[in-house]
Amino acid sequence: MTQKERMQKGLVYVCSDEEIMREQQKCLELLYDYNQTRPCEGEKRTELIQKMFAEAGEGCYFEPPLHSNFGGRHVHLGKKVYGNFGTTFVDDADIYVGDYVMFGPHVVIATAGHPILPELRERVMQFNCSVHIGNNVWIGANVAVMPGVTIGDNSVIGAGSVVTKDIPANVVAVGSPCRVLREIGERDREYFYKNEKFDMPPEELIRAAESEEKK
Repeated sequence: MTQKERMQKGLVYVCSDEEIMREQQKCLELLYDYNQTRPCEGEKRTELIQKMFAEAGEGCYFEPPLHSNFGGRHVHLGKKVYGNFGTTFVDDADIYVGDYVMFGPHVVIATAGHPILPELRERVMQFNCSVHIGNNVWIGANVAVMPGVTIGDNSVIGAGSVVTKDIPANVVAVGSPCRVLREIGERDREYFYKNEKFDMPPEELIRAAESEEKK
């Protein structure tokens, strides 16, 4: 079994294998092109996103610099995914991202790990576990999501968290390690930040925004 086959099967493998590194380099060339685009080159960025990622729905966008081990080759994006500056995908295995997901600055989504046994790490051995992120998830600044984690629909991960275990849907979770703080509920329809109240009901905010878009 080749090292690439071991990688694809989720086994421990040598990540410095020449075949793997040749493929990785081709992916990183496209990522380099993306990060060298000018702010006015929105169409070019959109084209590169479609080439770089395993799949990408409409309206996906990442502020450069974007970082990725395989240039997004193993990242599956839904629609309207937004990544702020410094989003990092350690995409040695598949990363699945749902619709309307937002990444704050310097979020790291990691699928790769290394054995604890030092003799294996001396030989640059690695393993990978896929990550799954649901729809409408907001991941705050400087969050690290570890290999194998699933985050459920609509959940919010607070800034600076280290997500080592699965997070259910419809919750606010925070901390290192990340834990559920509370469920998303009726109070969130009245307050948008701490004790700051909406100036109008959320439904009216949505209708107003949609009206502006149609102008």
